[in-house]
Amino acid sequence: MNTQQEGSEPADDAAGTNASSQTTSGHGKGTTTEEVRGWFSGRLPGDWFTATPEIQVDREEITIVGVLPAPETAGASDAERAAAAEGRIRRFREETRSRRIEIAREAEHKFRRKVSWGVTCADVTEMFTTLSVPVMTRLRQPERRVLDTLVDAGVARSRSDALAWCVRLTGENADSWLSRLRAALRHVEEVRDQGPASA
Repeated sequence: MNTQQEGSEPADDAAGTNASSQTTSGHGKGTTTEEVRGWFSGRLPGDWFTATPEIQVDREEITIVGVLPAPETAGASDAERAAAAEGRIRRFREETRSRRIEIAREAEHKFRRKVSWGVTCADVTEMFTTLSVPVMTRLRQPERRVLDTLVDAGVARSRSDALAWCVRLTGENADSWLSRLRAALRHVEEVRDQGPASA
């Protein structure tokens, strides 16, 4: 699958910028991914996507990725199909810009998170907006040496870039483990919700 990702966009898209169930902070402490997904399910126009969009939520950002209908390209070459998909994505982006800004602003006010948009069409996935968030950490010398090795080898440009590379690599190679962990967290949340109400 061809995935294209752009950097943070100007305010026209970024403003108001397999989802796991997790408790998240926001407008009304204890907002869950299910609540976010339910809100967007009711708020998004029904003719935008061919199926329910994928929604990812963390402390800072809500990411919505929907699927667009693939263009009719029977008998076309791979290059022609890719170009047709990219053209449909561009059309969707331009035609829905004002509505997406409106919905994003409402969501940002309600959930206190930035909203990012992306779409998939045929084999092409493109993110319109992304949020880059600094994450502070403390590392001991053996851990710093791992980052320095990646920098010295030219794999990464800096320690920060090396750390991001390690996180991406871990995510790619531990996807099944992370999926089980998220499922366990969902179960914990369900059990907690079934308990006695707090005083």
